[in-house]
Amino acid sequence: QVQLVESGGGLVQAGGSLRLSCAASGRTFSSYNMGWFRQAPGKEREFVAAIRWSGDYTYYADSVKGRFTISRDNAKNTVYLQMNSLKPEDTAVYYCAAVTYWIATRSQRYDYWGQGTQVTVSS
Repeated sequence: QVQLVESGGGLVQAGGSLRLSCAASGRTFSSYNMGWFRQAPGKEREFVAAIRWSGDYTYYADSVKGRFTISRDNAKNTVYLQMNSLKPEDTAVYYCAAVTYWIATRSQRYDYWGQGTQVTVSS
C-alpha cells in the first residue's frame, strides 16, 4: 500500500511559479507510475501530468504542456510538479496519485490518492 501527502500549494500571482511535492510512504513507491490531477470548484477532476516509475517517460495534458514539469526522486519517495507561467485557470486543488498502468490519464485507473493541496492563481 502507498500513502501520499501533497505539499507546496499556495497563493501566487499570474505568471508566477510553484513547486508541488508529493511524499510517499511504502517501499514499493519506485514500482508505481505517478500522476498529478486537479479539480476546480464545480468541475470534474482532470489529468495534469504523469511520470513512469523509472522517470524516463512523462506525459502532459495539452493545457499545461510547456509550463509544467513532472519529476520524481525514487530515493526520496517523492514526486514533484514544477508549475511555471501560472494562469488563473490553473486554480484548483491538486492531487497526486499512484497507478500500476502506463499511460493512465483517467482518474478511475489510479489506485492511491493524496488529500490534495490548494493552488490559487490571482489575476
